[in-house]
Amino acid sequence: MNTDSLLQPFQKFGVNLGLSRILKLLAKLNNPHEQVPVIHVAGTNGKGSVCAYLSSVLTQAGYRTGRYTSPHLIDWTERICVNEQAIASENLSQLIQQVQAAIDENEESPTQFEVITAAAWLYFVQQKVDIAVVEVGLGGRLDATNVCEQPLVTVITSISREHWQQLGSTIKEIAGEKAGIIKAGCPVIMGQLPEDAKQVVISRSLELQSPIFTPQPAIEISPGWAEYKRWGDGEMGRWGDGEKIESSSFKIKYPLPLKGQIQLHNSALALATLEILKTQGWEISEQAIIQGFEKTKWPGRMQWLTWKNKQKNQEHQKNQEHQLLIDGAHNPSSAEVLRKYVDSLKQEKTNINQNITWVMGMLANKDHSDIFQELLKTGDKLYLVPVPDSNSANLEDLKKLALETCSELGFCSIYEDVFSALDAAFTSPKNQDNLVVLCGSLYLIGYFLGNR
Repeated sequence: MNTDSLLQPFQKFGVNLGLSRILKLLAKLNNPHEQVPVIHVAGTNGKGSVCAYLSSVLTQAGYRTGRYTSPHLIDWTERICVNEQAIASENLSQLIQQVQAAIDENEESPTQFEVITAAAWLYFVQQKVDIAVVEVGLGGRLDATNVCEQPLVTVITSISREHWQQLGSTIKEIAGEKAGIIKAGCPVIMGQLPEDAKQVVISRSLELQSPIFTPQPAIEISPGWAEYKRWGDGEMGRWGDGEKIESSSFKIKYPLPLKGQIQLHNSALALATLEILKTQGWEISEQAIIQGFEKTKWPGRMQWLTWKNKQKNQEHQKNQEHQLLIDGAHNPSSAEVLRKYVDSLKQEKTNINQNITWVMGMLANKDHSDIFQELLKTGDKLYLVPVPDSNSANLEDLKKLALETCSELGFCSIYEDVFSALDAAFTSPKNQDNLVVLCGSLYLIGYFLGNR
């Protein structure tokens, strides 16, 4: 059986946060999570790219490195990697069957996420990884990945309002859930957080006597290159009792292949994490850092692709190639980051029109109004599409909301699928020189990449 068929029966259990089921399941599998050194990464946005940087650098440093992330774009195998290579489909199917065999039918069933999380731990043990970079699925405190008592480092990249249905309606409540990955005495790397969230994370670190570090963002020194200075000019780091941690100066210039100003923040978090690992005895050279960053890939986020569509005219049919920007921006914070990136492009490239053409699909449970407020500006064009095989938002409702949010849109219409919308966006004479951006949901991006 393939992975989809094996995991399908567990989909009905949905999102059900809690650690009791996963701990019982892992115990029956000989507690594989206790056999692997772990870096644990949480956050609203940025955690995936931080995981990508870390796993790439650690692989270049010569360590056998596991990486577990979610969701996937095209195939379940993307979630579980060793040395940047996705698990083989056959191996994943075997592991899921092994996990299924350990499930007690007389107890509450694990969720789909818990099953594949258990499979990831098993795979890392079987592959004898030296270290694993593990991304939180949802929240932190009650997430199925939060089963390690002594991670090497915990990272909290960012905190904003998302998944409030499960995590709480305020930033403070959401921060409390994400701070749940902090463990006693284990170093914490904290991103640039809102003040309410920052105080929650610091308070939790003080309570658990965990040293906390807040690196300043790196500085762009040329296109595609950045410079990082250890702890920046701000807070260097401190133990839980407030005692400052002194460190010698450290600077490094490194390539930054992932796009957007936000990567100056995310890369600094990864570098601070690597610095902590070095103090623990892990050997990570400057060359490994530079090569690791250079080779980092994180598809579906600020990614440029070539889109081909067929345009008919009276004489002949020809293929036209267009540059398309895709990004899985699916909450207000990531939408803000995306808008800043496209605005920076307009400043750099004189051949790009001031207006943006958005091809968007969103899930029903997202902050549609706030996302539109971040993205849409006067004269922009909006092509709304469904998100296939998902709880897609009602397109008529989205159209109405978009026009209420930005009444001076240049165009707003609904299309039956993402491909017809892209064809229309690129062939419309009114879109000449417009930057076309596909965004709104990672599931939509995954569908597009898997079917284009």
